[in-house]
Amino acid sequence: MTAELKSADIELIQRILPHRYPFLLVDKVVDIDGYSAARGIKNVTMNEPQFQGHFPGTPIMPGVTIVEAMAQTAGVMLGVGMDIIDSDLLIYFMNIDKCKFRRKVVPGDVLEMHVTTLRGKPGGKIFKFSGKATVAGETAAEAEFSAMVDIRKE
Repeated sequence: MTAELKSADIELIQRILPHRYPFLLVDKVVDIDGYSAARGIKNVTMNEPQFQGHFPGTPIMPGVTIVEAMAQTAGVMLGVGMDIIDSDLLIYFMNIDKCKFRRKVVPGDVLEMHVTTLRGKPGGKIFKFSGKATVAGETAAEAEFSAMVDIRKE
């Protein structure tokens, strides 16, 4: 079923990831190339709860949520690429390396998360990814991160 899929809308994302509002941080995933690369899209809006306190009068998307959005994009890519939709998938961070923040992300921005698998293969539990988040072609953040995949039912 998923071999031909190149994108995931919000309904499919919710069939793959357990995250829900307010912590579902990706609206769509496109350009899915199996389990090796994908691009996530997040429309940043003022009505998100983090902007009430980060920072009042100067809303800025927290850097850690940008990294989490990259990780969620990677999770959707794995779900589609490895055909593990509706499998009660959990993915746990193991480490984050080479993390850098380059520009602010603010309400009204369209955040794109470009992720690539550096290590890992279908059936494996440990994966390493490279991620870069951009706004209008400008790098907002970048990181390498490792994660453990836990499929609770098959």
